Amino acid sequence: MPRISPLPKPEWSPEMTAFVDGFRSAVIGKKPTQENQSGSHLLGTLARYPALAQPFLTFNRHLLSGTSLTARQRELLVLRVAHLRQCGYEWAQHVILGERAGLTSEEIARISGEPTAAQWKPLDRAMLAAVDELLADGIIADVTWTTLSGELTEDQLMDLVFTVGTYAMVAMTLRSFGIEPEEALRPYLPDQQKG
Repeated sequence: MPRISPLPKPEWSPEMTAFVDGFRSAVIGKKPTQENQSGSHLLGTLARYPALAQPFLTFNRHLLSGTSLTARQRELLVLRVAHLRQCGYEWAQHVILGERAGLTSEEIARISGEPTAAQWKPLDRAMLAAVDELLADGIIADVTWTTLSGELTEDQLMDLVFTVGTYAMVAMTLRSFGIEPEEALRPYLPDQQKG
């Protein structure tokens, strides 16, 4: 049950409707499909507070379509955040985006396991460890930083930290406001949340 119900789209202000249409166009294309879900429940909830929604979505657009990380790297980070923050909505949405970005189903399943597993390439392992460290301690450990900075540019390192922080905040938003996944996301929910 939502704590803050999504505002039905016909009730959005014309400015908010135009803004979200522009945001979606920049991030997922003109029209949602099975491969790029609408996010209508999250966007509808944010539409209740345009003064907050518009600056946040402007920033988030960078992480989704302007980041210096690859789409695969971004989705690796976001899925680990979703797992650690136990956010089914975020997990389901980003399983779809992760598959589109080239993560295999085996890799997606492994994201919820041990980040130091030998099956991960060293950079992937360091990125997953960075998520754990940022969420637990608020800082990337020196050993992890050394691995990351040997492979990533300064822009990519900055995008990594901002991606983890932003999607941790999105997970808190989704869970605290009780935002429910759209029907099309339900097959992608973690097993314990499908029932």
